[in-house]
Amino acid sequence: MYRSEFERDACGVGLVVSIDGKPRRDVVTLALEALKAVWHRGAVDADGQTGDGAGILIDAPQDFFRDCVIRTGHTPKDGPIFVGQIFLPRLDLGAQERARVIVESEIIRAGFVLYGWRQVPVNIDYLGEKANATRPEIEQALFHDPQGRDEETVDRDLFIVRRRIEKRALASNIAELYVCSLSAQTLIYKGMFLAQQIDGFYPDLTDDRFTSCVAIYHQRYSTNTFPQWRLAQPFRMLAHNGEINTFKGNVNWMKSHEIRMAHEAFGDADADVKPIVQPSGSDSAALDNVFEVLVRAGRAAPMAKALLVPEAWAKSQTMKPAHRALYAYCNAVMEPWDGPAALAMFDGRWAVAGLDRNGLRPLRYALTEDGLLAVGSETGMCPLDDRKILERGRIGAGQMIAVDTHEGRLYHHDELVDALAAQHPYEKWLEAVIDLDRRLEGPEPRLFEDRADLLRRQAAAGFTLEDLELLLAPMMEEGKEALGSMGDDAPLAVLSEQNRSLAHYFKQNFSQVTNPPIDPLREGRVMSLATRFKNLGNILAQDETQANVYVLSSPILTNGMYARLRRELGDEVVEIDCTFPAPKQGRSRGRRCAPRSTRSARTRKRPCARAARTSCSPMSANRLSAWPAR
Repeated sequence: MYRSEFERDACGVGLVVSIDGKPRRDVVTLALEALKAVWHRGAVDADGQTGDGAGILIDAPQDFFRDCVIRTGHTPKDGPIFVGQIFLPRLDLGAQERARVIVESEIIRAGFVLYGWRQVPVNIDYLGEKANATRPEIEQALFHDPQGRDEETVDRDLFIVRRRIEKRALASNIAELYVCSLSAQTLIYKGMFLAQQIDGFYPDLTDDRFTSCVAIYHQRYSTNTFPQWRLAQPFRMLAHNGEINTFKGNVNWMKSHEIRMAHEAFGDADADVKPIVQPSGSDSAALDNVFEVLVRAGRAAPMAKALLVPEAWAKSQTMKPAHRALYAYCNAVMEPWDGPAALAMFDGRWAVAGLDRNGLRPLRYALTEDGLLAVGSETGMCPLDDRKILERGRIGAGQMIAVDTHEGRLYHHDELVDALAAQHPYEKWLEAVIDLDRRLEGPEPRLFEDRADLLRRQAAAGFTLEDLELLLAPMMEEGKEALGSMGDDAPLAVLSEQNRSLAHYFKQNFSQVTNPPIDPLREGRVMSLATRFKNLGNILAQDETQANVYVLSSPILTNGMYARLRRELGDEVVEIDCTFPAPKQGRSRGRRCAPRSTRSARTRKRPCARAARTSCSPMSANRLSAWPAR
């Protein structure tokens, strides 16, 4: 019954960052203490020591790894030492060696030179029985770049290296091979231990040479899913507390975007980047996949956040026009990832913390006199008692706070969005957006010829006398919604003996953590029914072509609007016939029904046991015959 697409996370998250961008030991120690303070946000197995996962993302400490390289017998070259944190198969030694060959060959193929492998010291006394049984072999690949490429190029090349490793691991059926981090700067320590055990399991983290300018930490609580070492967070660029309610739709949209996705940054390796969303990941892992692609294609972390998890802008009466134009452009580029989300992100330069448009997860921050910014899911989780606090606050719904570690500057939400909005003439670019509402105005044809036609259409749509009397009539006459008890004991439409409305065959997946807004009237401040068409361009491009879309205020079209829309779009659309031919009277109802465009002589004769129970059979209007005219 397990399906990987149902993976969800709900957790504690936070970051500590040195605003001047200089590595500090207290950044790491404060992040570790904060992580231990949110142990209650994680699940604990019956053995008392196995958790759903915890981890920390930091800079790779150069002094520490320079000594590690010397111990291997090599002399460290000029330039940074790059580190890949790798999970390898532990019990299958043959697969372990094949996994090392894959990693080494792809690193060398990209022009890097390998120093060697380092086995990460671990103390399994801190693991529970289940965590230890699934524990991978944890090793670090140490290498350098003899070509002296700049930081952005190296990051992009290592991103492609990791994607190639993942594809080869999948093709070689080595599921245990997982790259935690492979970066010019960052390093990730994570696993299925409890949060308070992280530096006990990984003694490296207690070394005073482990310094960093930023640290992202995360305690995982998986909801209705199986904990795994690879699904512990942080991921490569972010950590997420919450749940992406639109996960399935977002993944499907990304598959559509991949068709036209291309970018000069990836060159001939463009195919290696796809699929963007890797299989067998959680909703948080998928969000990280898309976030990382956007960053590697040239967008900074704050802009990637605005694209993926934007602020509620469409109906705001106080938002600046420049901010509104920015978010309108983001809306034209791609679909938002909606749901409860507290995010901590780092792209190598920008350290960002932000919330979803509803603010359904908390994020509090504190700014200290000695130049530290601490952000977390709870107030006081980061021990700053002996420091003078200059500012405390909370991040608002859809907002973010960020530090540019290269410039050594803190940005609050408004000034950050001001900077993003000033990068391109978004207001001018939006002139390409076509508002269809005005173009589709016009007379409406007569809906029904007579009462008999009305009854036939109601029956075909699956409306019963009960629906009309108890649901629709009060809404039309008094503007009231029907009230009822919780629960629905009716069988699923596909299994029902009754003819059901087409809408009954579509069910919303139940939100496992927090229900998102689904009422555009009562929750109109954060929800809109605005619908876009023609928005399948190259999402990695950053120009005015992204704004060449059609916009409608609602996905519901009248017959007249539909006819005018077809004329408006002309040859730009293809019509797909999804209707089914009804069986002839007197013939068996067990015939297989197929779309007209796909039926063949052979499929017409093949029986289908489900056909008699679905809406493929003719619908009767007898149940509606007693409905009085209104």
